[in-house]
Amino acid sequence: MKAISARITPGLNLGAIVISSDNSGAKIVKLVSVKKSKAKKGKQTNAKIADWVKVSVRKGIPEMKGKVFDAVIIRQKKAYRRLNGERVAFEDNAVAILKDEKGNPKGTQIKGPIAREVLERWPQVAKIASIVY
Repeated sequence: MKAISARITPGLNLGAIVISSDNSGAKIVKLVSVKKSKAKKGKQTNAKIADWVKVSVRKGIPEMKGKVFDAVIIRQKKAYRRLNGERVAFEDNAVAILKDEKGNPKGTQIKGPIAREVLERWPQVAKIASIVY
């Protein structure tokens, strides 16, 4: 995974309930694990903007309910700092569900803004976004 140009504060613990902001069919998902993350032995990992995570669908279309998918975190409520000094915080926590390991999104559009850090690491997800903030 590519490095991102911000000092991001982790904002989501495992088990967090998050909105799925794309039109893939999932509405509400639960964070199951963070992929490619490093943690000290015995310490639980946490997720931040542009992280690759595993999510379990809690509410949505019946075919997706209960299934586990890869996703990317596109918004987080917890404020984080960009290298130019500005702090960014969003209204809600949201993810975009991925179709495959390469980072192609399952949906065709994303409702609401996404962070600029997602554009750096996941360009295919940023293509379907309406606003990059």
